[in-house]
Amino acid sequence: MTRIIILLLTTLVFCNCENVIDLEVPTAPEKLVIEASINWFDNTPGNEQQIILTRTAPYFDTNVPPALNAVVRITDSNNNTFNFIDTDNTGIYKTSNFIPVLNETYMLNITYNNQTYTATETLKSVTPIDYIEQENDGGFSGEEIEIKAFYTDPPNEENYYFYEFKSNITAIPMLEVYDDEFTNGNQIFAFYTEEDLKQNDVVIINNYGISKQFYEYMSILLQQIVDASGGPFQTQPATVRGNCVNQTNPENFPLGYFRLSQAYSMEYQVQ
Repeated sequence: MTRIIILLLTTLVFCNCENVIDLEVPTAPEKLVIEASINWFDNTPGNEQQIILTRTAPYFDTNVPPALNAVVRITDSNNNTFNFIDTDNTGIYKTSNFIPVLNETYMLNITYNNQTYTATETLKSVTPIDYIEQENDGGFSGEEIEIKAFYTDPPNEENYYFYEFKSNITAIPMLEVYDDEFTNGNQIFAFYTEEDLKQNDVVIINNYGISKQFYEYMSILLQQIVDASGGPFQTQPATVRGNCVNQTNPENFPLGYFRLSQAYSMEYQVQ
C-alpha cells in the first residue's frame, strides 16, 4: 500500500511540472534586411550578381519572409545602371550585366514599400592566397587540425581582408576579418580550426577585399557573437548599422550592408 501511495504522489508531482509557460518575447517594428554582397571572383567576368532582400521576423518564426516587389539597381560613376530583378518572387534579385571595375565607386538604390534606401561603396581589390598549410596540433586543446591560408600583403598601402571558411561538417561558415596595421608588406595568414575536422574533409576558403568601414562593421558583429553568453534573449550591447540609409524615413533604418569585393577561392582537402 505504501508503494502505491508513493507512486501516486510521484505521478502527481511530475504532472504538475508539465505546465505550459508562455514566453512574452519583445517585438520590434519590421525592418528591411539588405544582403548586397557583390563578389568578383578570380577567372570570372563578374557579370552575374545577386542581392537578397528579406524582412525581420519574430524570434520563434522558422521562415525568413522575403521582401518582394522592390526596385533594385546599382549605378557606377559613369552612369551605367544595373537592374536587379526578382523573377521567382523569392526576394533574390539578380542581374547578368554587372561590370566590375577595381576601385570604382557604386551606388545602391532600393525602393521598397514606398521608401528609398541607398548606399555607396567602392570595389576593393585583394591579394590571392599563396598556399595552404596544415597543422595537427592546433586549437585550444592542442589536438585539433588547423588550416592556415598564407597571403602576401601589398606594401605601402592600407588593406583589409574578409575571410570565409566553409566545410562539409558545419552549415555555418567561419568568418574572420584582418587588417595590415602591423603586417604591412609581409606574408601573413588567416587560420581555421574546427574540433570535428578530420582527414579527407573539404574546406573552401574565400578571401575578399573590403573597405575599412566594412572591416569595422564586421569586427563589431563578430565580437558581439563572441560576447553573447547570456542566451538567445540577451540584449545586444548596440544595434550595428551598416552603410545602407533610409532616405525617406531615416529612423526606419535597414539592416545589412552593401559591399563590393574582388575575391579568390581555394578548395583544400584535409590531409
